[in-house]
Amino acid sequence: MRTIQMTLDDDLVTAVDRVSKELQTTRSAFARKALRDALARYSIEQLERKHRRGYEQYPVASDEFSVWETEQSWEDE
Repeated sequence: MRTIQMTLDDDLVTAVDRVSKELQTTRSAFARKALRDALARYSIEQLERKHRRGYEQYPVASDEFSVWETEQSWEDE
């Protein structure tokens, strides 16, 4: 683990300290979790952008999934 220095707004530090105390954790542990969560969200957003670009480049044809319609099974039928 490395020690780093960050510059944060006073109100942000106050809020982090308040929530960290409520969660019975440290400011550093809270920040580590927040950064991990942000990185995970970023990764998901990148995958979603890639997925969206794929469908923009190769849109779904109107009949693309019709071959599976006879395979659908509905409980109430």
